[in-house]
Amino acid sequence: MDTRTVGCLGGGQLGRMMVYAAHRLGVRMCVLDPLGESSPAGQVSELSIKGSFQDAEKIRELASKCDILTLEVEHVNAQALEELHLKGVPVQPLPFVVKLIQDKYDQKVHLQKHRIPLPDFLKVDSEAELHEIGEKFGYPMMLKSRFGAYDGKGNAVVSDAASIPAAWEKLGGKAGKKLYVEKWAPFKMELAVMVARGVDETMNVTMRTYPVVHTVQRDSVCFTCLTPPVGVTQKEQELAQKIATDAIKSFGDARGIFGVEMFLLDDGSVLLNEIAPRPHNTGHYTMEACGVDQFEQHLRAVLGLPLGDCHLRVGGAMMVNILGQGSTPELTAQTMAPLRCALRVPDAGIHWYGKDGCVKGRKMGHITVTGFTPASALEQIRPVLKAVDGEGNSSSIEVPHKSSPSVGIIMGSDSDLPTMKDAAVVLDDFGIPYEISIVSAHRTPEYMYEYATTAADRGINVIIAGAGGAAHLPGMVAALTPLPVCANGHPQTMLPIGVPVKSSALSGNDSLLSIVQMPKGIPVATVAIGNAANAGLLAVRILGAANPGMRQKMAQFMANEATTVEKKRRKLEQVGWQAYLADSK
Repeated sequence: MDTRTVGCLGGGQLGRMMVYAAHRLGVRMCVLDPLGESSPAGQVSELSIKGSFQDAEKIRELASKCDILTLEVEHVNAQALEELHLKGVPVQPLPFVVKLIQDKYDQKVHLQKHRIPLPDFLKVDSEAELHEIGEKFGYPMMLKSRFGAYDGKGNAVVSDAASIPAAWEKLGGKAGKKLYVEKWAPFKMELAVMVARGVDETMNVTMRTYPVVHTVQRDSVCFTCLTPPVGVTQKEQELAQKIATDAIKSFGDARGIFGVEMFLLDDGSVLLNEIAPRPHNTGHYTMEACGVDQFEQHLRAVLGLPLGDCHLRVGGAMMVNILGQGSTPELTAQTMAPLRCALRVPDAGIHWYGKDGCVKGRKMGHITVTGFTPASALEQIRPVLKAVDGEGNSSSIEVPHKSSPSVGIIMGSDSDLPTMKDAAVVLDDFGIPYEISIVSAHRTPEYMYEYATTAADRGINVIIAGAGGAAHLPGMVAALTPLPVCANGHPQTMLPIGVPVKSSALSGNDSLLSIVQMPKGIPVATVAIGNAANAGLLAVRILGAANPGMRQKMAQFMANEATTVEKKRRKLEQVGWQAYLADSK
């Protein structure tokens, strides 16, 4: 595909997965790392150099063997990269961007100039000045190192004025290390977006944005990522993607993949937290879930190849990091337990980084599980989460993301509930999460509009709508959402609420005919009058189209139905119809 050799500063797990992507593209790579060919990336790369990515001489040696330089870690000698770039050596992302991002305070100043929404921040040069800022920002606030921080290292929460001396000393303020402080962002959740920036055949800039993910941290280290993010509206996701894209646009002609971490606040606003000029932990899910993963996308971008598809090719994906528990045999086995567990989990992608030893807290691997919905991905990965915390601690496992309903059951009136409950019973039997609500097309049209237009954002994949009489609800909802709508037409009865019965009017035929006569372009699947159970079963089959586990459950249900009928057939043939009917009484 490309005869150039890419040189990568850093040979950790990100470099390793970048090399895997290079193999697929037929691109050669050479990595520079203190561990050389023993590093995770060095183990699988065609070429490797043993040395520090801070060593200017080693960086020049790397450049002499390669056609273009990139990186998998930003804590490199940016000055050496700048000197090479000025001499005509292609370096992407551009050295000035690497240098800018290395200083988190300068990064914030740059983004602020480009009107990117951020938490308030100030440079701080003394402990006394930190007290003054505390009076201005209030508590808690976040004290941060300007240089060399990652995975929460270099951050200290200042909970009150009394905690300032300890935080100042912890981050090296007394030793003269450069620090800055941020006003506390009262976030609802943390989000992340991967943004790719490349060029087309005419060297015009092209950009692609990956889906938004919800990230959960443990001890300031990324623990899990879920996409699509449950509880985040489409408007909020689009805002996060716009902020991430606008931030990367500010980096001039820089190319590559960028990880953008953000805060979602209760009022729906989004603040940018930090940017990484490289593949990122929050983008690992793309290897199983997207058309082109972040590592291949990074290589495409730096090499000037066409950018690939960033869209999800699954309904949901969840990634969990595997951290080292310790170096003893017992702790090493505990570290490996989630990966061994994942071998039995459908649709699980297992990634081991090949690191020597098992240092506590070190990233050793990750697992991504995909599903038809975010909820199904979460359910599939729960055994792995249990293994992460050990079998003996299952009762204390955090549930990092709430399950969202996959099916919405709605009806125009509570009088429809005795019929619609049958759909809920079926979904309960199949273990499918659902929500149930009263949504009247005539009496609460505003709520109907809100329900239909936000259903997809809430993780709903199928809507079962019950309606009688004029039966406008299924068609109106179908017109407002791209989701499948299974309509349960049932009689409009004047009797007390109960199972639909034949009335003096049309016994439900009016609602049935109304639903099946939806205009062209408004498809609604329709089941028999009063048969909400079949609507539930149809929803299961729709979900099962991309969920092997659900298809297996449906196959078992059908087998059980067949067994029941077979037993009845044999009994009828053995005892005769009269005895059979008598026994049935």
